[in-house]
Amino acid sequence: MSLETLILAAGKGTRMKSKLPKVLHKVCGKPMLQHVIDAAKGAGSSREVVVIGSGAELVEQTISGVEFVLQKEQLGTGHAVLSAKKSFAESKGTILILCGDTPLLTSKLLKNFVAAHKSSHCAATVLTAAMPDPTGYGRIICEDDGTFKKIVEEKDATPEIKKIRETNAGCYCFDVEKLFNALDKIGNDNAQGEYYLPDVLTIFKNAGEKIGIFTAEYADETIGINTRIQLVAADKSLRMRKERELMNNGVTIVDPNTTFIDTDVKIGQDTIIYPNTYLEGKTVIGEDCKIGPDVRFVNMTVGDNVTAHFSYCHDAEIYNDVTLGPYVHIRPGTKISDGVKIGNFVEIKNSNIGEGSKLPHLQYIGDSDVGKGVNIGCGTVTCNYDGKNKHRTKIGNNAFIGCNTNLVAPVNVGDGAYIAAGSTITKDVPKNNLAVARSRQTNIVNWKDKRK
Repeated sequence: MSLETLILAAGKGTRMKSKLPKVLHKVCGKPMLQHVIDAAKGAGSSREVVVIGSGAELVEQTISGVEFVLQKEQLGTGHAVLSAKKSFAESKGTILILCGDTPLLTSKLLKNFVAAHKSSHCAATVLTAAMPDPTGYGRIICEDDGTFKKIVEEKDATPEIKKIRETNAGCYCFDVEKLFNALDKIGNDNAQGEYYLPDVLTIFKNAGEKIGIFTAEYADETIGINTRIQLVAADKSLRMRKERELMNNGVTIVDPNTTFIDTDVKIGQDTIIYPNTYLEGKTVIGEDCKIGPDVRFVNMTVGDNVTAHFSYCHDAEIYNDVTLGPYVHIRPGTKISDGVKIGNFVEIKNSNIGEGSKLPHLQYIGDSDVGKGVNIGCGTVTCNYDGKNKHRTKIGNNAFIGCNTNLVAPVNVGDGAYIAAGSTITKDVPKNNLAVARSRQTNIVNWKDKRK
């Protein structure tokens, strides 16, 4: 039978002290709710339904590829699940219930958890973890024979029960039909006055149903995030997990403690990542690259054998054998072709740079199409904005642009054309022409500064 997932993400998360819904706070580059969704999909879930409440509109705007159910009042986990009853009216088989604030869950853990539940033929299975510090978690109470007895929430626990380290991870597998039949029977006679989902387990037990326990091998994978301090700890844990994965696949990370790589980043074999490098979003880097130190790539596509240091690049493409930096800013919409050399203090925006072209230093190239083998001299600026509209500059193959040239767009420079240093070009330059656009020099004989 297919696996369906219900994720509880309606809470406000008051301890985060944030205007942003708790589940949208990012861990290792993406919202913690998205981590949970991805883990469920990786475990074989065919459908994900998310219960939302606080900040519902923003959650819907941020997260895609799932179904949403609104919990108008937050009256506990049992009430949250019940609010999704209509969404599972036609469902049969297993429903996996997760919390939206547990970003360290792995697909492997969930896959093993679901498999254990299905093989045991239990009505419900609880994921547990032996926490070094169980404070804040519900405690698992077992019968003398080790089978499940009940879950006691922290605020309802006696001092003796609080000493128990085996905790409820907030993840469950249920027979979906039995779950929703039992939910109507739970009450709110507890310290919080809420409807607890774990009370369904007591109802099952009293009805003679079998309840399983599955203990996570690594307790930290089940940790819930309630504060910004916990958020930082989770982020560090996920980043180290990502870096270990990359290093095991042939990437050299010189100093993992000063390197920050998001979950979805991909890096090829024998690439070296130097310290103080940030690789974010959907960045993909090829093989044999040298990235860093002090590089920030956001949503970049980078080819093989690229060298980049002291650079900020985002939402752009860099092909093979490119040298970049230091102090380069590559802005959205830019494509840098094979063999391009970009030196210090260069900014490129929404432009195409052809194969083998050189931008050695101190250029601004905006809204431009630069051909192959072009040399652009120091201090060159494409003047792409007239105060109202942006215009493009086109430079042909093998053109030579002298130092301190202003190219006032829209303007075309033909193949093999030359532009003299210090020119301001406002008209097209035909193929193989030399353009000189500057005043003739005048020297004043015996001139004296009257201020002296």
